[in-house]
Amino acid sequence: MFLIGLLADLAGRHTPLPRVTLLLLAGFLIGPAVLDWLPQFAISWFPLFTDIALAMIGFLLGHRLTLPNLREMGRPVLAMSIGEVIVTALLVFSVLALLGVPPVVALLLAGVAPATAPLATVDVVNEYRAKGKFTNTLLGIVAIDDAWGLLIFSILLAVVHAMNGHGGVGEVLASSAWEIGGALLLGLALGLPMAYLTGRIHPGEPTQAEALGLVLLCAGVAVWVGVSPILATIVLGAVVANLSSHHDRPFHAIEGIEWPFLILFFLLAGASLHVEALAQVGWLGAGYIGLRIVGRILGTRLGGALSGAEPAIQRWMGLALLPQAGVAIGMALLASQRFPEVKDIILPVILGSTVIFELFGPVITRIVLIRVGDVKLTTDDHE
Repeated sequence: MFLIGLLADLAGRHTPLPRVTLLLLAGFLIGPAVLDWLPQFAISWFPLFTDIALAMIGFLLGHRLTLPNLREMGRPVLAMSIGEVIVTALLVFSVLALLGVPPVVALLLAGVAPATAPLATVDVVNEYRAKGKFTNTLLGIVAIDDAWGLLIFSILLAVVHAMNGHGGVGEVLASSAWEIGGALLLGLALGLPMAYLTGRIHPGEPTQAEALGLVLLCAGVAVWVGVSPILATIVLGAVVANLSSHHDRPFHAIEGIEWPFLILFFLLAGASLHVEALAQVGWLGAGYIGLRIVGRILGTRLGGALSGAEPAIQRWMGLALLPQAGVAIGMALLASQRFPEVKDIILPVILGSTVIFELFGPVITRIVLIRVGDVKLTTDDHE
């Protein structure tokens, strides 16, 4: 599997496709849908590698949420992230409802639509060494998008509960509040001692095992107590970045080890793609895909205009935020469990659209980063 990852990395340097897309395609080819080379127990590792990969990416995203960075880009990041989440959800619900889609289905699809794929977005940025104000804003939005998306999904889930006459609306909202608030508290509780201890357990430079152990401890406790692992590790990284100002070594340590885990994650994600769901998407899925794209563009433009973001950031940010993956599938599965009567509508749409966004979203993100000038092409790169 690691050799396949190496080949995908090499191929990515000589094709216009990001290595994320190549790894997903490779995983699909060796998975059960085509060649079936992977044993079933390997595919069952996917949830584990998802948690590990999200923990590392969350920690590295937190590194960018320092006070100087927030002062520089805080308003655009906050306004654009809220704008694209709200506008996307409103647009998906209102248009689908006007087209005659049952309100319950329209609300649940609207709740899933804002979910993003931080792993894919961050890997495209890292692969092409994107640098600049646009990239910093993009990574800032990705860092907090899941929090807003989870909040919107939870509210709409509670609304559907009330519409259907189910009990437990307060329980749904309380569970969501704990998932977000508990993650913030956990990241803070572990971030404070980590900021002090890194580099002091072993005098000088912190070891890779030290940094990785603390990050995985945070993710493991998050899963154990039922809070968001990526939010917890983002807060962990932000606390360490702001309080451990004497060095950046914990982040360099994680950067040095993340790629093997990401190879396994994207290969297994590709092997788990539900391509057969594309045949069941129909006009509803096509409408959902189109509305999500338009919602991202309009929402970021609105938020960017209100916050005074640069014109290029307003114009292109929505397209850079198209990747969507595991978080959306998790939300769809939860909605299907709560409302089994719409399972046969919700799951095919989300599974099918996720294939589209997961394969083509990173390609569009790459094109946008080149277009705004944050990726400097060399003679070895291909547009």
